[in-house]
Amino acid sequence: MRSTGALHRRARVAARSALAVLATASLLATAAPGAAGAVTPTAVLSSTAAPVALTGPQLAASWTGPLSTRGRYIVDADGNRFKLKSSNWAGAQGTYEGSGDVNDVTNHQADEKSNNIPLGLDRTPVTQIMADFHSLGINSIRLPFSNAMIRDTTVVPDSGVAANPQLKGKTPLQVYDAVVAALTADGFAVILNNHTTTYRFCCGLDGNERWNSGQSTQQWIDDWVFLANRYKANKRVAGADLRNEVRRDTWDNPNWGWGDDHDLYTALERAGNAILQADPDMLIVMEGINWYGIPQGAFEHGRPTLKPVRTLSHTLIDSNKLVYSAHFYSYTGSHHTGAGGSWSGGNTNDPRYRDLSPEELIQTVNDEALFVTEDGKHYTAPVWISEFGAGGRGTDPTNGDVAKDRDWFKRFTDILVQNDIDFAQWPTVGWMDANGKPNDNWALINYDATGKRLSVEDAGDWRATDWNKLVNVPGRTGKIASVNHWNIVDIDHGDWNLSRTMLAKPDWSPGNFKGNCPDTQRLIGLSRSYGRGLCTDVNQPTKTAGTWEMVNSEKYVKQGDWASGYDKVQCPVNSFAVGYSMSGPSTVSVLCAPSATPLPTTGRTLWFDRGDNPQNPGKVRGDWAENDYKGQCADNEYIAGVAMTWWWGERGRPNALLCRPLR
Repeated sequence: MRSTGALHRRARVAARSALAVLATASLLATAAPGAAGAVTPTAVLSSTAAPVALTGPQLAASWTGPLSTRGRYIVDADGNRFKLKSSNWAGAQGTYEGSGDVNDVTNHQADEKSNNIPLGLDRTPVTQIMADFHSLGINSIRLPFSNAMIRDTTVVPDSGVAANPQLKGKTPLQVYDAVVAALTADGFAVILNNHTTTYRFCCGLDGNERWNSGQSTQQWIDDWVFLANRYKANKRVAGADLRNEVRRDTWDNPNWGWGDDHDLYTALERAGNAILQADPDMLIVMEGINWYGIPQGAFEHGRPTLKPVRTLSHTLIDSNKLVYSAHFYSYTGSHHTGAGGSWSGGNTNDPRYRDLSPEELIQTVNDEALFVTEDGKHYTAPVWISEFGAGGRGTDPTNGDVAKDRDWFKRFTDILVQNDIDFAQWPTVGWMDANGKPNDNWALINYDATGKRLSVEDAGDWRATDWNKLVNVPGRTGKIASVNHWNIVDIDHGDWNLSRTMLAKPDWSPGNFKGNCPDTQRLIGLSRSYGRGLCTDVNQPTKTAGTWEMVNSEKYVKQGDWASGYDKVQCPVNSFAVGYSMSGPSTVSVLCAPSATPLPTTGRTLWFDRGDNPQNPGKVRGDWAENDYKGQCADNEYIAGVAMTWWWGERGRPNALLCRPLR
């Protein structure tokens, strides 16, 4: 969420420690988008006429839920591309800025008091809001919420739903239910977004820095499972956007894969798979790290966004449900907090995104996010720019240079169009005063107290040309072919159980770290020291309904000694490795699944004790175990066994794979 009108009010906030003030600056901003391969800064040819407003039945007829993914594209239940053309209907995440009387509207973001429900329900009937959303050309809504909303039994004041009397007497969650029902009945896809823990407006030192700020990780996951079960019958509730803008708190940075309670990578993995066990139809949307470090020149600081995904991506129990997301605003930067205006704490000398040349911006958004859309990598997934925007009317004293913002908005939307990227503008709905002046000039639609509307399509909003360009260009359409997957198993810090089959069974290697592939995949690679594995479904043999076997001995080494002098664990004939377990660096066992058809028993020994084998696996599927030796069988092979030794301090690390052809 981008912050407007908030900085000049921070003086009213109680003084904090110097470190807290510095960290607050680092938390205002958002992350950046990127491109699939190089982007050519050519002119974007598209219609800039106002979008054709579909009716609810027309939009509903245009796609069928649930949604899933095929490579870099999101598709509907019929396999047709469904490009998320979205906006953020904010409010249910809370708007209170944390200082002063919560009932005083001036203490709320942009002087808009949401009553912890989506904005505008006090001013306009929801049926009119739906019609106005259609007029924007969008097909989906990112719908933020706070964890506090789930347990809030307070009835929304009647004034908060004055234009929708049918909602009187309801709690914030019940109003949220009604909004979800209205949106999906009108054909919109809804992506639920866990924006905040409390109702306090994001994004400073506000108690919402991490998924487990003010709550445990398990409570956060339980809340997600509650919502997944609540909406699972509605296939237009299409996705779960797991957490908004994870960032540094006063003392600690978030990290990616360290295994502690600040590890965003593992938290997202756990939550996503818990949701899929409750509702296998949900898309799982994961955002990268929004900010780390203290924003001063003497300290390391920056905005990693999706960069860590290049070497450590996620694997879900359902391989076609992962979407990555990133946020991007003109006044932030790769190492700039976004601080500015009358409050300058944390305003570093690093460039903002709007200060970059066209070529630099293209390269930066690719490096920070859109590289994820490259084909055939372990990280390949759709990228959804789930927040971006600009103020379209008047000036924005918080964020500064209107001319630069206009230039950036054009260039950035060109990048989205040229790369055919899914998007969600921030925000959809705002207020305006009796004189027609928007409280929040970033909103696409503003309503006054009587329900009168001011839209991005009305005269005077400079964003209209670029907004219309963005929503009118469809990009890739029609059927999307099925794709193969390559996915990481990461047991660096514990079990990585990605198989629905094995999740339903007892621990298959007690006392050891273990990893197993999704049910549709098999093991195809191992790393030497880190316990990483690589799974794939390319040329995948069909499994029978027989028993999966854990093998921790050489009892099936019967077709010849393929690694003389080394200890080996090997699958029985006509089965293939789908998992493995380790004790520290030592290989303990392989998990073998039976094949429905006979498999060849000839093969080759693939050594990776002195270097990568194949020599450049990073160029094939991406570097899935950075700075470690890796062994990776060919796409038309399966792993039948693993060899290891305790010689010369080897401690049982894997040295070789037995790779056999699939046919």
